[in-house]
Amino acid sequence: MMRISRFCSPEELNKLMQQIGVDPYGVRIMLPKAASLLIRLKGVNNFAANILKQEMLALGADAALARAALTGKIKKTDMLLIGQLAQFKLLADKLKVQPFGLQKIGLDLKENIKNFNENNFTVPLNRGSLRLGARTRIMGIINLTPDSFSQDGLYRSFSNNYPDLALSKAQTLISEGADIIDLGGCSSRPGAKSLSTREEIRRTEPIVKFLAKKIKVPISIDTANAQVAQAALCAGAQIVNDISGLTDKRMIKVVARHKAAVVIMHMLGRPATMQKNIFYESLIDDIAGFLRKAISAAQAGGVHPDKIIIDPGIGFGKTPLQNLAIIKYLSDFRSLGKPLLIGPSRKSFIAKVLGSDKTERTSATIAACVLAAAQQADIVRVHDVGQVSQALKMVEAVKNVMA
Repeated sequence: MMRISRFCSPEELNKLMQQIGVDPYGVRIMLPKAASLLIRLKGVNNFAANILKQEMLALGADAALARAALTGKIKKTDMLLIGQLAQFKLLADKLKVQPFGLQKIGLDLKENIKNFNENNFTVPLNRGSLRLGARTRIMGIINLTPDSFSQDGLYRSFSNNYPDLALSKAQTLISEGADIIDLGGCSSRPGAKSLSTREEIRRTEPIVKFLAKKIKVPISIDTANAQVAQAALCAGAQIVNDISGLTDKRMIKVVARHKAAVVIMHMLGRPATMQKNIFYESLIDDIAGFLRKAISAAQAGGVHPDKIIIDPGIGFGKTPLQNLAIIKYLSDFRSLGKPLLIGPSRKSFIAKVLGSDKTERTSATIAACVLAAAQQADIVRVHDVGQVSQALKMVEAVKNVMA
């Protein structure tokens, strides 16, 4: 009897080899041989590219590059390296003594492969920790705004029992499966107007302080304003969710001072203008480049490396097709070595796919979250926690089955 399978995850392959009784040492040796990778390099020196091609062939792997680079007609070329994890590890060692910038490529290769294969993270919090990797966690959204795009802002119900409304909402989300509660007092929808610092603090600080005494899951403050983050962290928040990607250096100082965790998100421009003049040379590469620089700046400013989470920013300066591409290629961001958060919930690209702005978006949000989980999302940020939680439980159940 013969059975053919597409490549499975290292965890699944490990279980398969255990099932047939492979020696543990043999498992360790063979796992890297079964992990196939496709690595894209940009702007490689022509001399280095030809050497890389020969080294890959010598290892039994291959490399694709521009035809003009082989003939010497161009000075630089992009490349695709096609091989197994074990072959790339050997390549990185061989490049240590090579000229034409290959030594740096080798070092970058080793670091990026290490990051790409990291599946488990523990994010230290001031109270406890957030363990990521075993399953996709859920960040439940509470909008403390009157103008949320999803029409769920609690601020429109502002009254003496406003804190109780927020608590009831938080308790419901937690009972449905939320691992984090994300509070935001300033709308970030396309075209949103700016809000005064005083008003944003007035909307958020009392609620953070109230909820921090009532709920056990960590509270995240969704803000790009360092003063708002400062007030929320003093009130009991443990995570800053910054849609501006720490472009305000004062935010780095606030996060570092409070030893808080932080979500660094990519956004093109500002909410008021982000959907105008959208342009990327290479969508995934450009976003990854932004996030890499932001990570470096955060760590240089005193933010602990283990406290950083990254978000490619669905809906923030992207076309509908680009939002779909982010979901499809989400796992490519794992080479940055940080946990991945994604927030597709109820966003306008869903309406574009479905063909109507009036169509209910919950089912499509669930589908987007399931696809993101399959692409190794560590956290999904959603409004409809109960439905998404059920869908992700099914994802985990299927993923853990062996046949």
